[in-house]
Amino acid sequence: MNINLALAPLVSLIAGILILIVPRLLNYIVAIYLILIGLIGLFGAGRFMN
Repeated sequence: MNINLALAPLVSLIAGILILIVPRLLNYIVAIYLILIGLIGLFGAGRFMN
């Protein structure tokens, strides 16, 4: 059984949950999310997936 899980939606889900729990973290979470999505876009998601 193969389970393919994309990285961007998982990061978005975790970021959304953290923002709901601790709204003060919003700026940091958004910044980290944007950096991660930028890195994935530059280097390609193929490296992070099998």
